[in-house]
Amino acid sequence: MALEDEIEVKEERVREFLKSKGLKGLLLKRQANFSWMTCGGLNLVGIATEMGATSLLITEDSKFVISNNIEAPRMIHEEHLEKQGFSIKTFPWYEDQEASIVKELMGNAPLGSDVPFPNAQTLTEDIARLRYSFTPEEIERYRWLGEKTSLALEKTMMQTKKGEKESAVVSRLCREIWKDRIDPITLMTAADERISNFRHPIPTEKKTQKLLMVSVNARKWGLIVSLTRFVHFGKILRELKKKYEANVFIDCTMMAHTKPGTPARDVLQKGIDAYCKKGFPEEWKLHHQGGSIGYTGRDYRANSNTPDIIQENQAFTWNPSLTGTKSEDTILATLNGPEMITRPVIYPTLSMKVAGVSFKRPAILVKEGGG
Repeated sequence: MALEDEIEVKEERVREFLKSKGLKGLLLKRQANFSWMTCGGLNLVGIATEMGATSLLITEDSKFVISNNIEAPRMIHEEHLEKQGFSIKTFPWYEDQEASIVKELMGNAPLGSDVPFPNAQTLTEDIARLRYSFTPEEIERYRWLGEKTSLALEKTMMQTKKGEKESAVVSRLCREIWKDRIDPITLMTAADERISNFRHPIPTEKKTQKLLMVSVNARKWGLIVSLTRFVHFGKILRELKKKYEANVFIDCTMMAHTKPGTPARDVLQKGIDAYCKKGFPEEWKLHHQGGSIGYTGRDYRANSNTPDIIQENQAFTWNPSLTGTKSEDTILATLNGPEMITRPVIYPTLSMKVAGVSFKRPAILVKEGGG
């Protein structure tokens, strides 16, 4: 699929959206929507920011970039937005003219926006749904990102030594993925008892003695993948191995049922049933179970009231956890079943068949006690 085809698909989605909402224009300011609409472009300056430094305005027959004079040259020369059919509207950085430019272009015509904006209807969640079903070109980019990030995390874990700080391991992971300009936007790391104590363990300077867990959300072209890996030093206890494999079973159960046309809340219920089947009926209540991913870390976290129906070629990361363990990889929901976007590349694996779907999942990497 050529870039021109991807652009055409996205323009068509937006303009159908305008018709369905009775709008004449759509303003996109969030970096996730900017990256989606520009086929992988970046309007951010700080990698942790949700709002971009430039905006897009799409009308029934035109596309505009609204930018101060600092960002405009990069939008033209590095993001190549003029070549994508955007007209660049620039204002001095020391004058806040964005609202007046939008007013000049739109007049009093009805406008939608992904953030609160003067005289615009805020449609954040509705706009996000335009991104859910990936185009063929997005899928290719996503596969590349999944492969690179999986390999980077597994190489990092395989090099980890007993006594190494959580923060030192994370620093090596960041160095590895930054080689390919992949942003580490979320990092969670826990050694030993911290894995059981905290569901969201931010990295610390604690040294690893027996068990280390590292999770990463990694982004390139606006697209994000999530995955988790474990390393254990010395002989692994049977109880830990059994619990980890039970957790993987729960994860595989949710992935196996992640099918286009299925309500996301039904997949969550399959996961809850799997928790019960494995003898942990209350553990699902201790942490969210994941959900849709793509241009944000989670477009939504599935719960019993989630209204969304899974779309074809929509990305998901389920992240079930049993105290002391976690299972997490990123998939694409296809008509042929779940496609693993992140997966074990050089890690030891365990095979599992759930609901008729065969999986090869990462096992806990076991290293000698000395590291």
